[in-house]
Amino acid sequence: MTATIPNLPSLYEAFSTEAKWQKFWEENQVYKPDPNHKGEPFCIVIPPPNVTGSLHIGHAFESALIDTLVRYHRMKGRNTLWVPGTDHASIAVQTILEKQLKAEGKTRHDVGREKFLERAWQWKNEYGGTIVNQLRRLGVSVDWSRERFTLDEGFSKAVLEAFIRLYEEGLIYRSNYLVNWCPASQSAVSDLEVEPKEVNGNLWYFRYPLRDGSGFVEVATTRPETMLGDTAVVVNPGDDRYKDLIGKTLTLPIINREIPIIGDELVDPAFGTGCMKVTPAHDPHDFEMGKRHNLLFINIMNKDGKLNENAGEFQGQDRFVARKNVIARLEADGVLVKIEDYKHTVPYSDRGKVPVEPLLSTQWFVKVRPLADKTLEFLDQQNSPEFIPQRWTKVYRDWLVNLRDWCISRQLWWGHQIPAWYAVSETGGEITDTTPHFVARNEAEALEKAKSQFGEEVKLEQDPDVLDTWFSSGLWPFSTLGWPEQTQDLETYYPTTTLVTGFDIIFFWVARMTMMAGHFTGEMPFKTVYIHGLVRDENNQKMSKSANNGIDPLLLIDKYGTDALRYTLVKEVAGAGQDIRLEYDRKKDESISVEASRNFANKLWNAARFVMMNLDGQTPAKLGKSPLTELSDKWIFSRYHQVVRQTNNYIDSNRLGEAAKGLYEFIWGDFCDWYIELVKSRLQKDADPASRKVAQQVLAEILEGVLKLLHPFMPHITEEIWQALTQQTAENPQVLALQSYPETDTNLIDSSLEKQFDLLINTIRTIRNLRAEADVKPGLKITANLQSESDKERLILTTGQYYVKDLAKVETLTINAPKNIVEEPKTNPIFTSPYWQNFKTIALIIIVLVSMRIAIFVGNTTLRLPIFGTFFETLGLAYAGWFFIRYLLNAKARQELFTNYFPVKETSITAEITRTLERENSISGVVGTVQVVIPLTGVVDIEVLRAKLEKSLNKVEKEAKSLSGRLSNSSFVDKAPTDVVQATRHALREAERQAEILRERLRSLV
Repeated sequence: MTATIPNLPSLYEAFSTEAKWQKFWEENQVYKPDPNHKGEPFCIVIPPPNVTGSLHIGHAFESALIDTLVRYHRMKGRNTLWVPGTDHASIAVQTILEKQLKAEGKTRHDVGREKFLERAWQWKNEYGGTIVNQLRRLGVSVDWSRERFTLDEGFSKAVLEAFIRLYEEGLIYRSNYLVNWCPASQSAVSDLEVEPKEVNGNLWYFRYPLRDGSGFVEVATTRPETMLGDTAVVVNPGDDRYKDLIGKTLTLPIINREIPIIGDELVDPAFGTGCMKVTPAHDPHDFEMGKRHNLLFINIMNKDGKLNENAGEFQGQDRFVARKNVIARLEADGVLVKIEDYKHTVPYSDRGKVPVEPLLSTQWFVKVRPLADKTLEFLDQQNSPEFIPQRWTKVYRDWLVNLRDWCISRQLWWGHQIPAWYAVSETGGEITDTTPHFVARNEAEALEKAKSQFGEEVKLEQDPDVLDTWFSSGLWPFSTLGWPEQTQDLETYYPTTTLVTGFDIIFFWVARMTMMAGHFTGEMPFKTVYIHGLVRDENNQKMSKSANNGIDPLLLIDKYGTDALRYTLVKEVAGAGQDIRLEYDRKKDESISVEASRNFANKLWNAARFVMMNLDGQTPAKLGKSPLTELSDKWIFSRYHQVVRQTNNYIDSNRLGEAAKGLYEFIWGDFCDWYIELVKSRLQKDADPASRKVAQQVLAEILEGVLKLLHPFMPHITEEIWQALTQQTAENPQVLALQSYPETDTNLIDSSLEKQFDLLINTIRTIRNLRAEADVKPGLKITANLQSESDKERLILTTGQYYVKDLAKVETLTINAPKNIVEEPKTNPIFTSPYWQNFKTIALIIIVLVSMRIAIFVGNTTLRLPIFGTFFETLGLAYAGWFFIRYLLNAKARQELFTNYFPVKETSITAEITRTLERENSISGVVGTVQVVIPLTGVVDIEVLRAKLEKSLNKVEKEAKSLSGRLSNSSFVDKAPTDVVQATRHALREAERQAEILRERLRSLV
């Protein structure tokens, strides 16, 4: 019965194949681990994307890196869990909903909190799955059955527990404090949600008169409207210009408030005039000075960015409108001195996209110093967590050292509502800064606490604010595993193994997680933190919405396939933490980088088709292991195991880009371009059966190994090919994703053999290149001569001459040492003629005979001496016989003898002349120290070839002349960009090199 040969389509269809396997993996819960699995745990939690988000190239890059690690460790036999999920994104969702309400002519207060939250959940259910479905298209090997959302029931329980514990421990408190206020979203934002932007502004100078009428001081500010809330002017106590003024008072213009002059070393005497206005309620530095000097804190601004009653005549005006009006009033009052252009940095709200306003507000805060100090102990004493690259450790540490208390309340409705209830019955039915509050797990518990203090009639109202989203996402590594319950997942997979994330959220998220985890679990939440770089555009620029230079990964997936995009993003990584550049044509939505990876996938596909068509329907398991007898088989196995070792080492050391590049070179080069070509003749039906069987075994084993090695990088195409190669059945299919990752067999590594084979491959490549240069017809077999002075190289070439003849289409191949024939000068041809050579031989014989005669005479004389006679007679006869046989019977030996006794003085006509004569009408090349010579007579039309070479030489010489002219032009060299000049010099060197090669080719033709 004939075996069925697995059939792969002639073309790889990425779209249908990838969708098929993504569905199969999820429906069969391939990536759902068992906590009881005996393997060493390996766990990664996904950096949760915002529920409002859609896939961008940064997500694709990060997910490709994580999935490569996860798939690798799963195949290494570890108990692997990758937890997916999304963040509820308080500000982003609320912004979307409020825009919808505005379009309807409403506000959230018009619909009320309950209806607003109903709309929010409806939006989440309808649109919140976009980013998750897009992540599915990347083929990420997460356990979707464990998907989490930062507002789901389990997570809400964890957030509540964390808040209660921190509050009871005195680490959460409510206070009136200066916060970053976003007038657009009307919410406090953390320092980390503020984006500094450099702007072209102004510096306004105006005078404050001394109260005693003795003069004035001049101040400079970038925010003149805040002078309405000034409560002091400050100078540096060491500034001789003003130290005598400290303690005096001034009259605040417009408001006419009396304010003191104080001294504080915070002031930079070189800024402006050296005098600074102090507005404690509207500037972080002024706030600290206000506390140090017991100044008044006067807030002049409402939460919507308009000025309040403390601003006098400017009440109700927007802050920027009020700025213009205040300046006009100061000018009218004659106290405005001058206005200067001034470039400075302004903090913008990352969400609201407007300048933030430092504003006094009653908020909830986390006292972070105890949390940060504990985290620093883990870092300094245990280097936990370990950052990759290590340089980010200092950045992380510095941030922990300089932390201020964390404002965790946000004036929003979508999110985790703060579990605090206010006894509003004690403050006129409203929540004020002084309203008593009770923190509890629910309203009933809060009511019991309130009644015990204020009686049965007390009325409670829950704090309307929600928690900062970073508070909840700070619990992500352990709350996703079941905390505060002691679940089996938590026991098995916590602490997690690795966090893969961008450097831009080390402060937003990484440090928050380490502080929370250190406090609540007593351990760091992950062993290592792999910090990746950015994906830069085709111009090496950072991608941003403002620059409008983002790249949509879904467009690239639709065009080239998921595997091609994933592989490109990983392969481009030059080292951990490095940015990568993605080539992209915006007009065509095409990428040559991703196209190259698509071509790589097609190369693998076609190679697999060829292998399977030549296995006679057998699987690698049925074929079994191969006895390695032939040189090419030993070589490919040595190369394969070198790559296995290299790939394992690279991934274990987080050098994923190097691992991807190494696989590319082996699969495309060694396996597809060379080994498959080397064994084609052995796969013919009339080939030796034993050799054919070995070739099949090697091909099957290497192909299956290659699919396993490449699977973490390109999971879809490798799964598809592996299923066909191993002939999995629909009833009980195994999956490649759960197979063991290849291990190195050092016994099969032979570095010496690989070097030898490199010589063979490079020789074949050189012969092929020479054939192409000479326009030798592809099917025409040629003659080639290989010359090397090295005995070792000649042995290697001789041993592998079959491969050279087979792949380079050589019919007659000679391998020898370079000839060293020395010629007499052509001016004395008689000495180089055969007659002269015969005369020299006769003369030599005569000399030998005379010498023998003399020797006989001496011998006869010696024979008369006692004892010596017989001995010398015997010795002489023996030597004469040896000499005759050694030097006179053979022409080559006679030549050697003559050369030794009658050496010819070498002239300029040496072995190089002989070699040149041999190469007439030939083309030659060099492989290391091996000379490759191909005679062209009778193979190509010499005249046609000469014409072609001359035409090419003429073109190259013209180009070189043009480039040389540009470089000799001082105007070009001095004015052109440096990179353009360097490129021109490089092009000139290349043109000159090509010209010399072409001249050498022409010289070889006669």
